[in-house]
Amino acid sequence: MTTRLEHNVADTRFEIYLDDTLAGYADYAQREDPKVRDFHHTMTFPEFRGRGVAAQVVEYALRDSRDNGYSVIPTCWYVEKYIADHREYADLIA
Repeated sequence: MTTRLEHNVADTRFEIYLDDTLAGYADYAQREDPKVRDFHHTMTFPEFRGRGVAAQVVEYALRDSRDNGYSVIPTCWYVEKYIADHREYADLIA
């Protein structure tokens, strides 16, 4: 099974594909001054649950945010929990 992670700028979300099928995503709203991304929803489609899909897409989104100078607002409960469990991303919280 192949995994592909993408930043879909047009739809303001980070996506994860398993074998070229969209398996889940993390939606956000973005501001430029200051540079902040508010992650408000994470979705894993039912047939892909239990495979770590949400964790992979959230980690990708947080790494991209850091690499591009954004802080984050974890409005989504899952993003908040992920950051709590992975303290290396705690510095990103706005």
